[in-house]
Amino acid sequence: MNIHEYQGKEILRSYGVAVPNGKVAFSVEEAVEAAEQLNSNVSVVKAQIHAGGRGKAGGVKVAKTKDEVRTYADEILGKTLVTHQTGPEGKEVKRLLIEEGCDIKQEYYIGLVVDRATSSVVMMASEEGGTEIEEVAEKTPEKIFQEVIDPIVGLMPYQARRLAFNINIPNDLIKESVKFMLGLYQVFIEKDCSIAEINPLVTTGDGRVMALDAKLNFDSNALYRQKEVYEYRDLDEEDEKEIEASKYDLSYISLDGNIGCMVNGAGLAMATMDIIKYYDGEPANFLDVGGGASAEKVTEAFKIILSDTNVQGIYVNIFGGIMKCDVIADGIIAATKEAGLKIPLVVRLEGTNVERGKQMLEQSGLNITAADSMADGAEKIVSQVK
Repeated sequence: MNIHEYQGKEILRSYGVAVPNGKVAFSVEEAVEAAEQLNSNVSVVKAQIHAGGRGKAGGVKVAKTKDEVRTYADEILGKTLVTHQTGPEGKEVKRLLIEEGCDIKQEYYIGLVVDRATSSVVMMASEEGGTEIEEVAEKTPEKIFQEVIDPIVGLMPYQARRLAFNINIPNDLIKESVKFMLGLYQVFIEKDCSIAEINPLVTTGDGRVMALDAKLNFDSNALYRQKEVYEYRDLDEEDEKEIEASKYDLSYISLDGNIGCMVNGAGLAMATMDIIKYYDGEPANFLDVGGGASAEKVTEAFKIILSDTNVQGIYVNIFGGIMKCDVIADGIIAATKEAGLKIPLVVRLEGTNVERGKQMLEQSGLNITAADSMADGAEKIVSQVK
């Protein structure tokens, strides 16, 4: 789950991690009022969307007067920002962060991720702050330093000091930098983050080390124990179909194609999308209904697929182990009747009660094409859609 920058900074502040003072605003008047309360010589007006690259897209402005705050807030609120992370459709700005300016001396990068290779959390640091870390990794990888963190003892002060020295933090700010890194790691662990990225981390003229930007992502599987974090969820920033899928515990991700997929098991779902691509088709979604889905769950999955206006055909690929093929067939029949399905539907069933499932589909009187194998089904649905 993603949250906004201002929300991430609220969490960091609660752990004693230094961030600039700021206030969220949902209207131009609130933005001006926030700037007046901050009473800073310079105010920064920041668009709040779940995507990076906001500055390049015109979503971050520096205002030197209250009139400029009003002008920039009016310009950015309601604007659709298109960045390298939003895709061409962009995201509409519905809230702003009004933040005090600061005397920036130098910019750095600090990030925490889970490294699958070492099965550990890794802290990364670079003196190339303000630049996308992917660009640094490509052009100057020698400027990225890493510390693999022992999960038993956590981030040690000597590791934080080593990172600070490696990225050339001034000697008189090493202590503050170490405090910052230790606090950031504590947030990462205690809040079940999957990513914690500070870009840039800055040193200031008055001797502070602070997060000028903050990106925190959270492990969705841990949200049941992170009630306060879950309250930060902004449904306006999420795909409506993905929100609906989460209500029924369905794993759904929207894609750009026109062939809807309904599969049980993440691995089989990935293979299904691959084989559709192999036959020159384009999957419209990733949808895993899980190992023990009910007929009701299958029906809801169908509705979600059909709510995508780009879908011109559906491929159901089920291997019934825990899930029985006759239960899947029952859900498919119910959903097809309820939706008045008019687009091609290809179904491949294999596993427990497969014969009973196939018989139910044949006797339904519905326009359903049966497939004998995964490849056969993919070839048929691509052919019918084309």
